Amino acid sequence: MRHPHTRTIRRRVAGALTAGLLCAAGLASPALAAPAPERAAAALADGLALTPPMGFNNWNSTHCRADFGESMVKGIADLFVAKGLKDAGYQYVNLDDCWALPRRDADGKLVPDPARFPNGIKAVADYVHSKGLKLGIYTSAGTKTCNSAGFPGALGHEYSDAAQFADWGVDYLKYDNCNNQGVDAKQRYTTMRDALRATGRPIVYSICEWGENKPWQWASDVGHLWRTTGDISDSWGSMLSILKQNLPLAPYAGPGHWNDPDMLEVGNGGMSDTEYRSHFSLWSVMAAPLLIGTDLRKASPSTFDILDNKEVIAVDQDPLGKQGTVVSSAGGRWVVAKEMKDGSRAVALFNESGTAQRIATTAAAVGLPEAPAYTLRDLWQHSSYNTAGTVAATVPAHGTVLLRVAADPRWAAHPPAAELGLDGSPLLEAATPATLTSTLTDLGRTSARHVSVSLTGPDGWTVRPASPTTATTLATGRTLRTAWQVTAPPGTPTGPYALTLRAGYRSPAGELVTSTLPLTASVVVRPPSGSSYLSDLPWLSASSGWGPVERDTSNGESAAGDGHPITVGGRVYAKGLGAHAPSDISFYTGKDCETVTADVGVDDEKGTRGTVTFEIWADGTKVASTGVLTDAMPAQPLSADVTGAQVVRLVVTDAGDGNDSDHADWADAGLSC
Repeated sequence: MRHPHTRTIRRRVAGALTAGLLCAAGLASPALAAPAPERAAAALADGLALTPPMGFNNWNSTHCRADFGESMVKGIADLFVAKGLKDAGYQYVNLDDCWALPRRDADGKLVPDPARFPNGIKAVADYVHSKGLKLGIYTSAGTKTCNSAGFPGALGHEYSDAAQFADWGVDYLKYDNCNNQGVDAKQRYTTMRDALRATGRPIVYSICEWGENKPWQWASDVGHLWRTTGDISDSWGSMLSILKQNLPLAPYAGPGHWNDPDMLEVGNGGMSDTEYRSHFSLWSVMAAPLLIGTDLRKASPSTFDILDNKEVIAVDQDPLGKQGTVVSSAGGRWVVAKEMKDGSRAVALFNESGTAQRIATTAAAVGLPEAPAYTLRDLWQHSSYNTAGTVAATVPAHGTVLLRVAADPRWAAHPPAAELGLDGSPLLEAATPATLTSTLTDLGRTSARHVSVSLTGPDGWTVRPASPTTATTLATGRTLRTAWQVTAPPGTPTGPYALTLRAGYRSPAGELVTSTLPLTASVVVRPPSGSSYLSDLPWLSASSGWGPVERDTSNGESAAGDGHPITVGGRVYAKGLGAHAPSDISFYTGKDCETVTADVGVDDEKGTRGTVTFEIWADGTKVASTGVLTDAMPAQPLSADVTGAQVVRLVVTDAGDGNDSDHADWADAGLSC
């Protein structure tokens, strides 16, 4: 992704090939259609990467900083063993760019940087091997690598460099795409394949040409994995954009040849733990390589808990080698199902939206045969239930429930699955009672008995039931509905607050089952009467594909506050919102407002790259949109009637070509109430 972070700057210097990324789906699209496979060649018959590679790569956490070197690599290998990651399946400890000196020696050989690797690469490989692990290395299929310092690339040196890697004991090569001099991609990557093969050493070969030349169509007998997208960044928008580009490519993946949507960002700090669990779940259901991108020497316990979830890893590493496919995706409610070797299905219920949503499917829809009942295993809660066939959950904003569902004759040994949910909008004004209704539904073939529910809020809030909170029995498909009066104290600041919905019940055998649904209630204020700039109003939520949403400036780079005056087509605006596709900014309008207006376009700060579309949504309905806008176009007026809407959303998509330099401005964005 040629985008304003370090690797992207390097790629622009390289003059890389024009982007050709597969179109991503829109925010409220139907299920993504998979392209018809055009691959003519079989996978490499070398027995390598029969499941997606698992390991570590330093780039996302260190880039070229001074702390990247021998001591870090050894420390990661030690942690793989000490923290149980090796036992969980992580195998490769991979070096990215900046390991070499900028010049080859007099014999044309690569020279490890003596400051970073004082004992050379072979000594590091020997240490990693002594731990029962494997070492990976990086170079580019060009004259220089992607770093702006210009380390030596392998173009024209393939056989010599491959021999060095083999002599050092390298087990994995990541082969990038910078400074490629316009040489045909298939030719460049095939030459290195042949050079690696000539060494006689088994080396997993990772093709990193960013999906520009659709390697999924030609590279299955060239490499073991290929990048399908530009670089990931540690943000919700980036992860989401890459997910949507990779999902349609399921027909091209399999043992020994994998779609690679880039490394994991889990633990790097730009997303919440809920979002990181989604990231890890979705990469696993897509049978993606799992390459840890955080510095494990600094990782939190929650990061290790995510990375070490062996039940989720087993989905990724299933030997059948199927990539999950999209069953449905309407309204940001994604169902992605992956066929497993034992006949079960891994099912990801993924909530793209910024509020909790119920996501539902059936055993039949995910491909399971008809059966009296099914066993449903929650892979994050590590609990098993029976279901009559419905697979459903209320999923928190940006969350994923990952399940394994099987037509299992032992289903009766498990308690019935019960689905917790909440009806009504969790938006409330301070000191004003709001009514929310909790639901508990028996999805199982057996009945739930001695059922009870409770709802709790922050200290000082009043939460009172207005209808029964218990039931003697819930049969299959029956629901306990409980109304709650919820009041935030006077003066409560606007913003999100945690609510917790809990349920308890007993199975027919008397087993006690408890479940918890974390929810978010937002304290809101009505916008003032008359006309207001949206940049002067509090938003409910705001996400951006790169960096944060900015008020009254452009998106800028990755840090908060680094934008510039909003400028579209040479015109400068004092007010507005600066975002980066894909982005979603929501505002509470309280059914009191009529019109949203803005001048929209790609900010001039990015020159000649961005392509975006703008949309205005009112309570889940798209009420205005543009066509594709480019950096060459002046600002376009956009307005929408939002009469009666409680929530208004401003959405920017990447126009289906990836989010390269999509700096999108809502200039003079205003609201009339």
